[in-house]
Amino acid sequence: MKDEEIATRLSSLEDLYFPRAVQSTAGSSGQRKAILLDLLRRDPAVFLERYGSQLSLDELLVFDALKLDYEVDWHLKDLRKKLDPDSRRVAVRNRRLAYLNKLVSEGQYFSEDAMRDREPYLHHEYVGKYQDLVGRNMARPGERWSETLMRRGEEATLVARIREEQQRLGVAESEWVGDEKVEESEEEEEEEEEEEEEDDEATGLPAEEMQEMMDEFTSIMKQKFLSGEDEQHLDYSKIDNDESLDDHWLPEMGVEAQEKYFDED
Repeated sequence: MKDEEIATRLSSLEDLYFPRAVQSTAGSSGQRKAILLDLLRRDPAVFLERYGSQLSLDELLVFDALKLDYEVDWHLKDLRKKLDPDSRRVAVRNRRLAYLNKLVSEGQYFSEDAMRDREPYLHHEYVGKYQDLVGRNMARPGERWSETLMRRGEEATLVARIREEQQRLGVAESEWVGDEKVEESEEEEEEEEEEEEEDDEATGLPAEEMQEMMDEFTSIMKQKFLSGEDEQHLDYSKIDNDESLDDHWLPEMGVEAQEKYFDED
């Protein structure tokens, strides 16, 4: 493959980056090709830095004759590493793990309410069916009535999603969630809660077992994130291509490599 073929292909790409200084002369495909070809021949290292991510492994072969140039060689190695399926897979895995740790430290994405909102049925199977569903609809301290009503509406939507999944999976009707009646006044809610105490004790779990179930549910939710199943909630392309996330795990990889070296020695 020749350098002219590379310039021709790149010139046909939409939204290809051009520095502001040459944008006015990059209107047609022929002009863009001339600009690309000039840069490729004049400064291949800059060309690789600017457009290397758009090249294939076959196109990178054109630059092998220039590997004695340190910058060209560095860019070629870096680009080939990114294009290698195994290296790419490892990089994506580590970037997602780094982003997961960031989400955990921020405390919101993997909070119980947020995970339940994403996977209400899974939450119900691991945790929710042992909790007081009626209590979720009660007014909370310091909460305005409008906020209580809004939260009840959201809760009703989640319960409907759980019940829909139960019906889809053929769960016995006696086990369907959502049959509990929610009274409008707080006094009636308190009376209902007292009446439900015995049932709660019968269906509830000891605190230690409840925490174990919660930990298992959280672990599953983290695995779902790492395997790419949260695409409705996150843009994986931004995470998988975010090289700044490498700063989180590259030092750890360096330590592991050193330890392995000294162990072998």
